[in-house]
Amino acid sequence: MTLKIATVVALATFEVYAAIPAGFAFELPSYVIGLASIVGGLIGVFVAAYLGKQVRKVLNKYRKQPAEEKPKTGMIIRIWDKYGVVGLGFLGTMTVGAPISIGVGVGFNVPVNKMVLWCSLGVIVRCTLFTTLGHYGMKLL
Repeated sequence: MTLKIATVVALATFEVYAAIPAGFAFELPSYVIGLASIVGGLIGVFVAAYLGKQVRKVLNKYRKQPAEEKPKTGMIIRIWDKYGVVGLGFLGTMTVGAPISIGVGVGFNVPVNKMVLWCSLGVIVRCTLFTTLGHYGMKLL
């Protein structure tokens, strides 16, 4: 059982959408799946936030020419323009995942602590919501 829980935590570190179904496939109790996915998701948030900042410093050291300005289109840009840090951290985590949201936030020079706060809240809500949906969905079968 410990290995199954560790697998769910490890999967949730990268992608919650894979961890929760894996937990149900392992026939773990719903509360264990929820807690394991929250723990794994939060680990992913902290790793992405604090390692992402270090990676950016290293890349900027070796960058010789300024980066070309990219057109401002796409879902993440629209979320950023409309909702700011809260939208990028919370809604971005709910849609594309915390590591991507934090990476975009670091790219936009958002303070890392704010991104960690909103992405953590997004992970908790997302894991709770999808574990609950999975639990009641499995009851229907």
